[in-house]
Amino acid sequence: MSTPENPRIIALFDVDGTLTIPRGEVTPDMMEFMKNLSKKITVGIVGGSDLPKQEEQLGDGIVNVFPYNFSQNGLVAYKNGEVLEIQTISKHLGEDNVKRLVNWVMKYLSDIDIPVKRGTFIEFRSGMFNISPVGRNCSREERNDYEKFDLEHNIRKNMVAAMQKEFADLNLTYSIGGQISFDVFPQGWDKTYALRFLEEGEFDEIHFFGDKTFEGGNDFEIFTHERTIGHTVTSPEDTKEQCTKLFLS
Repeated sequence: MSTPENPRIIALFDVDGTLTIPRGEVTPDMMEFMKNLSKKITVGIVGGSDLPKQEEQLGDGIVNVFPYNFSQNGLVAYKNGEVLEIQTISKHLGEDNVKRLVNWVMKYLSDIDIPVKRGTFIEFRSGMFNISPVGRNCSREERNDYEKFDLEHNIRKNMVAAMQKEFADLNLTYSIGGQISFDVFPQGWDKTYALRFLEEGEFDEIHFFGDKTFEGGNDFEIFTHERTIGHTVTSPEDTKEQCTKLFLS
């Protein structure tokens, strides 16, 4: 990777909705544009998905294409193709706390009464726990029925409140999303996690481009962070247009 003309300006890019259509693959034209941009300024990728998923969208070996690559919000961090850090929730919390949380969740779920229970109530991911009172193995119809039941009886909301009290010492964030589950992860493990790998004083400007920049969206925290200049985009074409005006004109 050659040094860009303005190495002290860095632009960080979300993936879905910013460089690609949601869950789609980057177009050859967009990738060519990004490579040309990287000749002008320093470029980094900040995606929420894991690295294999990011490679599906942006191509194999994406960690070697741009100087900075962050998957899972930066829990897996690369600089110039070399691993900086791989962080996991089990490493962060320690196995004793992981067991404590899993045991508590299983006991709590065994005591609640809901119309159906299926399987996979806790999904352990490298950066979070995904907890589903009905179980992720439920059918589409059961999923829809549970969502209505949950909205009426606040199953997830009440469980989150109980966990916030029980695990106050672990500094966890709880995010209710979708129809049937909620995520549990350490505070600060949003996209701002990636900023710790950009040393203070290394860059004069840190730009961030993303589409989910509204409050509650997964780009919001880094978009509003004091160290970044945030840009809301609506599509890869919009990303290209805004970057051209800012950096290439």
